[in-house]
Amino acid sequence: IDGASNRGIDDIRELRENVNFAPVKSKYKIYIIDEVHMLTKEAFNALLKTLEEPPPHAVFIFATTEIHQIPDTILSRCQKYFFKKIPVDAIVEHLRHIVSQEQYRISDRALYPIARAADGSMRDAQSLLDQVISFSDQRRGGDEEIGESDALSILGIVPLESYAALLGSIAAADAAATMAEVN
Repeated sequence: IDGASNRGIDDIRELRENVNFAPVKSKYKIYIIDEVHMLTKEAFNALLKTLEEPPPHAVFIFATTEIHQIPDTILSRCQKYFFKKIPVDAIVEHLRHIVSQEQYRISDRALYPIARAADGSMRDAQSLLDQVISFSDQRRGGDEEIGESDALSILGIVPLESYAALLGSIAAADAAATMAEVN
């Protein structure tokens, strides 16, 4: 359930009605509410009753990046698990696998900025990879390879060399070179 789209009291009332029905094929009914912090105060209050006395077959999983926005009355009835961000190298390895499966050619030097821009999120990394492939001129199974400069340009990331040149011109008090690099 997307908490951002289904955030009102009516949505939670519907969930409360459905939670009482036993599962058909398995032992548990699992409800995952993503972005749970987006629920309204009234929706949280409606959910509280179910969390206080949950049916034995129901499991709730609340996902959020904004735990401080969830009422203490809800948090006190939850077990909390904090997930770490996925390391850049692991993201690059998975993106490399996706690229090979989809028969695209992209350099490792292009995958690293994508992985760093994803900031530990595999879903974001896959979305960014999709954007880079979509906006590049490279076609599936083609001979040309998407390079680092292509990825940086598509993602709107300034190359490290540009930062170095800018800092060098500032240190040298070369206003013309500084403005040229900014442009």
